[in-house]
Amino acid sequence: MKKYLHFIPALLLFLITGCSSDDMTTAAPLTARNITNVAYGTDSEQTMDVYLPAGRNNATKVVVLVHGGAWASGSKDDVTSLVPILQQRFPDHAIVNINYRLATDTSPAMPKQIDDIQNVLDYIAGSDYHVSDDYAFIGFSAGAHLAMLYSYGYDNEHHVKAVCNVVGPADFTDPSYLSHQLYPIASQFLLGTTTPTPAQIASISPTNYITPQSPPTITFYGGQDPLVPASQGPRLRAKLDQESVYNEFNFYPNGGHGDWDAATFQEVYARIDTFLRQRL
Repeated sequence: MKKYLHFIPALLLFLITGCSSDDMTTAAPLTARNITNVAYGTDSEQTMDVYLPAGRNNATKVVVLVHGGAWASGSKDDVTSLVPILQQRFPDHAIVNINYRLATDTSPAMPKQIDDIQNVLDYIAGSDYHVSDDYAFIGFSAGAHLAMLYSYGYDNEHHVKAVCNVVGPADFTDPSYLSHQLYPIASQFLLGTTTPTPAQIASISPTNYITPQSPPTITFYGGQDPLVPASQGPRLRAKLDQESVYNEFNFYPNGGHGDWDAATFQEVYARIDTFLRQRL
């Protein structure tokens, strides 16, 4: 063994001098990037805008925006105005604003819209974005329904750490929903039928999937909402409480379907800000 010791100084010298100056220096911090209309699938509606912060790394958390539109309309453009607000409040987080395939008379929302959310997260995980797999969802109306449904029912590895639900349908077994004049339309868009079975109704109800492992959730509902019954918020809260899932329930008795005044929205954003800082 001793006869090989005289090679060690030479070997160390080779290893040191053999490395280039680039190898010996730390890589420069990543710069901010805004990438619009990224295709995460082959369909023209499978696109997203990605906003990456400077200095990000594999611990950078991701906030995903999910637009509304009754599952059959709307686009990421509807919530693009929120991006600079989130960037200001969360400068170290990545933001992803998604489109998803819209429902039609011949192609219902389920399961393709849940598949699209999974496709988005899979794309991010396989990208060169240098972000973590810790996600928060902020969803509006139908988008909030999708965010809850995915997070409670399909996130098997529990990568979703927080859900922000703004006027999202949560429980289609609610008698106030079953008698609602718009229920057949929602059922047609979601399931492709106006006469769903109890099993089908349960399958699209986020409350049906809540377990003690479900992510913390903050909710916002209006008492004068013509589209989503006011009973939805309390039913969601009751199920989250039943399963001991941390949640915050915000109710505006005179509020409609998210068409609130500036002061109310300022309060909503402030509460989402605090919630995400504590839970994401």
